[in-house]
Amino acid sequence: MAGLIRRGDIDEVRARTNIADVIGDHVTLKNAGVGSMKGLCPFHEERSPSFHVRPQVGFYHCFGCGEGGDVFTFLQKVDHVTFQEAVERLAARIGFPLHYEDGGEASADHGNRARLLAANKAAEEYFRAQLNSSDAAEARRFLGQRGFDPAAADRFGVGYAPKSFDSLSKALKAQGFTEQELVTAGLLSTGDRGNSYDRFRGRLVWPIRDVTGQTVGFGARRLFDDDKGPKYLNTPETPVYHKSQVLYGLDLAKRDIAKGKQVVVVEGYTDVMACHLAGVTTAVATCGTAFGVDHIKVVRRVLGDVANSDTTGTGEVIFTFDPDEAGQKAASRAFSEEQRFAAQTFVAVAPDGLDPCDLRLNRGDDAVRRLVQTRKPMFEFMIRRELTEHDLETVEGRVAALRAAAPVVAGIRDQSLSVGYVRSVAGWIGIDPADVGRAVASARKSLAARGTTETRGAGDSRGAGDTRGAGDTRGAGDSRGPGETRRPGDHRGAAEPRGEHTANRPTSGGPGEPAGQGTPAEPYLAEPAVIDAPLVSIMTLPTDPSTRLERDAMMAILQQPSAIGRDLVERASRVGFHNQPLSVLRDAVAANLDHIDAPNWLTVIAQTVPAPLTRLVEELAVAPIPERPGQLAAYCQGITTSLIDRDLARRKSDLLGGLQRTDAAANPERYAQLQRDLVQVERDRRALREE
Repeated sequence: MAGLIRRGDIDEVRARTNIADVIGDHVTLKNAGVGSMKGLCPFHEERSPSFHVRPQVGFYHCFGCGEGGDVFTFLQKVDHVTFQEAVERLAARIGFPLHYEDGGEASADHGNRARLLAANKAAEEYFRAQLNSSDAAEARRFLGQRGFDPAAADRFGVGYAPKSFDSLSKALKAQGFTEQELVTAGLLSTGDRGNSYDRFRGRLVWPIRDVTGQTVGFGARRLFDDDKGPKYLNTPETPVYHKSQVLYGLDLAKRDIAKGKQVVVVEGYTDVMACHLAGVTTAVATCGTAFGVDHIKVVRRVLGDVANSDTTGTGEVIFTFDPDEAGQKAASRAFSEEQRFAAQTFVAVAPDGLDPCDLRLNRGDDAVRRLVQTRKPMFEFMIRRELTEHDLETVEGRVAALRAAAPVVAGIRDQSLSVGYVRSVAGWIGIDPADVGRAVASARKSLAARGTTETRGAGDSRGAGDTRGAGDTRGAGDSRGPGETRRPGDHRGAAEPRGEHTANRPTSGGPGEPAGQGTPAEPYLAEPAVIDAPLVSIMTLPTDPSTRLERDAMMAILQQPSAIGRDLVERASRVGFHNQPLSVLRDAVAANLDHIDAPNWLTVIAQTVPAPLTRLVEELAVAPIPERPGQLAAYCQGITTSLIDRDLARRKSDLLGGLQRTDAAANPERYAQLQRDLVQVERDRRALREE
């Protein structure tokens, strides 16, 4: 096994990798000022983006939960890999050959995860090649009967698993994969006697890819009558495949989802294919499991599902359901999780109960597009579904229908929509709107009493199941807004010692996103930060002008040291600071001036400061710099110059005070020295301003 990766190679991989590209595979990022990007945090649920990325400095930080670090840290957190595996994955991404302390180079099979992904990729290539074999006639017939030609099969990577117990096993072992690797990847199954055999046999196979496009598993459809297995057979849970966290087709749909602010959730692989071929390129499907909470997290990050002032997102989530009992259960499950979206949710049901694949086959591509265009709001769908269960021709039926529909209307978080549905329900049932309103109000109180808090009104961004008191509008994960002040001493989690390549940080309850680096929109916590506090953050710094100047100067020095220049940074690192935590950061800068032009500049600073200050370093590294486009260097130099000038002004004041206290006649040498020092300070100030 190879030893530690050489430090120089780690720094080179970091320097050559654009952190925004890597994070962009998982999170939809938008511009948030010059050199800054932001999106929904992948590490906690939130409605407003507090996750900031600064590509130029190679750092990210979430002002909501406190997660932050460099590109290696991100991969470690999001993909649950080791530091070495993160470096190796990024090196492979950019085609950079790694070297190890034992003198060897990275082999093609480093890392268990890399081996499993390589095995899945090799299996996909094998299955795709087999689709053209004579034994795959039934597979090709199946695709053709559903309107998919060879080009469509190739587009989605569809393949065929031969009716053999060891054909795949032999093919992959010939490529150097071990039996244990193939079992771990879920490509082979193990019998009662310990013997292994191909998991997929005589089936049509779809590759299941993660959001980055890497094949992590497979879904296989039964073709032959003598196959006694389930109709659909998926890869079991593996170190790289977790069915509750992957969506089929997301790798193909993610860009259009982010661009069009719409995602269409269908029920099967062929439905995804039909939608994409018909022009609905935002379609995805679950893989052998119900659409759940983890899927919602994935969709919201790609969708950029952000709430506006009315707590209603601008995006759309459209569900398609089969009319059978399974489809109705799926609809109920989706509705139970609807409150987790800020986006608006809809339901699309095809005429005659056709799924998207059959709809395209029978009525053409345009019918699939119309299916999506004519979707109905989720609440309307669920209310009408409840009403169909009752006889509205009788008084008893209408009363029962009202009792069934009222809790659904009570669950609408947008107050304006809730009022509108009260009127609609009154018309559908034939009951006075006032009676419907009273029933909804009663249902809302009942739900609140049970602690479900599914009755959120406009302005209340609590998640379903959040039982905080009325008036507490914090979102799940406590994503506090700009300027929100906490009580002194409420640091929300103790910082843990940080290793060389990993950081253990609090994962909940951090401060909100800063409101800019000039005068804040609302005051920060006016409690002086102390180094021995469990956690130091931008939001815990005082707001006096002196501290703001030190904060903004340190932000510029951390983010743009090259634009400022080593000489100016070195002079700034010698000035006196009023704020204690920021003075520790200043000392870390002074101690690491030799790394000022290195790609790991920020990492070195973060590793130098005490653990309670690492979060402050990360926040300063990603917080937006308040400069105009094209004036970044001028701003950074200017704010650093202002810091140095303030120190010179202090020295001048001290010297003038010394002159006033010194008797020239009694101590002429002391008096003359003070005058010379005063003249030199004035020269330094003029030179600084001229520079």
